[in-house]
Amino acid sequence: MRILVTGGAGFIASHIVDEYIKAGHQVSVIDNLSSGSIQNVNPKAKFYKVDIRSDECEKIFAEEKPEILNHHAAQMDVRKSVQDPVYDADVNIIGSLKLLELCVKYGVKKVIFASTGGAIYGEQDYFPADEEHPTRPVSPYGVSKLCVEKYLHFYYVSYGLRYVSLRYSNIYGPRQNPHGEAGVVAIFTNKLLNGQQPIINGDGLQTRDFLYVEDVVKANMIFTENDGIGIFNVGTGTETDINTIFRKLRDITKSNCEEVHGPEKPGEQRRSCISYKKIQKEFGWVPKVSLDEGLRYTVEFFKEKLKGEKS
Repeated sequence: MRILVTGGAGFIASHIVDEYIKAGHQVSVIDNLSSGSIQNVNPKAKFYKVDIRSDECEKIFAEEKPEILNHHAAQMDVRKSVQDPVYDADVNIIGSLKLLELCVKYGVKKVIFASTGGAIYGEQDYFPADEEHPTRPVSPYGVSKLCVEKYLHFYYVSYGLRYVSLRYSNIYGPRQNPHGEAGVVAIFTNKLLNGQQPIINGDGLQTRDFLYVEDVVKANMIFTENDGIGIFNVGTGTETDINTIFRKLRDITKSNCEEVHGPEKPGEQRRSCISYKKIQKEFGWVPKVSLDEGLRYTVEFFKEKLKGEKS
């Protein structure tokens, strides 16, 4: 199949591109490299350094004639979305709308959309949250993802454009950016391996649902190869607090860093955990990589990267 992946130089989508290539698909990638890296892009994919808001995207659709759009490009920093909601909406809502218009114009059959299971539900009424849980996002980032889901439904009803929205939990693994505000596993791992002190926000008892990137790739492959449509959570259904993540990573890296707490971040969600029962029931997907395994794989990746940088 001909597949166009936006954000394909980024952490999650670059792994998906690799799997698409391995499966024999013809893949093209759009990424403006604002947060992604050209080193992440599979050499067998056709790469376009373009912003999703640019009119240049039309030429790419005309040239590549994609059958599937896998849309991962986004402004994904929750804190940045709070500081600049207009920019967040411009990238995440207007950028997505421009792509959906092109999907209709150029006959794309299906859109796979990377949504959020953490930010979209807000402070939860019950744990884990299923897809029926009320959506009360408390950040512009969560609002923008929910807004695009609503637009996807509109394009399906009005134009027959099939879609699946995958609400991810907190994804971690190789290639995650250790220098951003998000991605606590990558940030802690990088600091521990470099002999620097990680700082835990607040009391560290805030929880997240940590899912290894390989499991996310498998979910994307299911919906590339099957006709499923609608909204699906992609998570583990298990809460892990940040103190536990720090301690596990400290043990794996054999670091002697102390457990140091800083001020809590204003507006940070306290608990987040999502149910995967729907995707399991309909498509047999379950998370396969345990947290301990995934953390070990992630540390190994960063160790190798560090070796390469030092040599």
